[in-house]
Amino acid sequence: MITIRFATSEDIPQLLCLLETLFSIEADFSIDSIKQSKGLELLLLSTRDGVWVAELIGTNKIVGMCSIQTMISTAEGGFVGLLEDLVVMSDYRQHGIGAKLLAEAINWSKAQGLKRLQLLADKNNADALAFYQKQGWLETQLICLRAADILNYVECT
Repeated sequence: MITIRFATSEDIPQLLCLLETLFSIEADFSIDSIKQSKGLELLLLSTRDGVWVAELIGTNKIVGMCSIQTMISTAEGGFVGLLEDLVVMSDYRQHGIGAKLLAEAINWSKAQGLKRLQLLADKNNADALAFYQKQGWLETQLICLRAADILNYVECT
């Protein structure tokens, strides 16, 4: 049995292991424990964002995580959420844990008055894409782009 709860700073070492699992699947990211620790600390300090963990009852073992980051959407005229880092340890997949994490994040988002949730998924991660489709998520016509290097960005003339 598992319980879903908000993450705490004491959970960061286990969350880093989950992020390592996730980033091993996603081609665009690589593990850097210093960066990911800092990102998790910032998320946990935020009053507008949420991070949940799936913990085995009676243990301190975290087997899954999910986060929501809020931002303002001009299209929606209010706050929306970006779902990130939904991952379950491979030995615990196919037991409804991901669905429970997602449901908790969605319920929290509704309570916060968020007008939309969206996520980015690796286009080659068929298992994740099938999971989100099964949960009722829809593909959009948008694609994700990112600046190559914003710290060294040179404006084109």
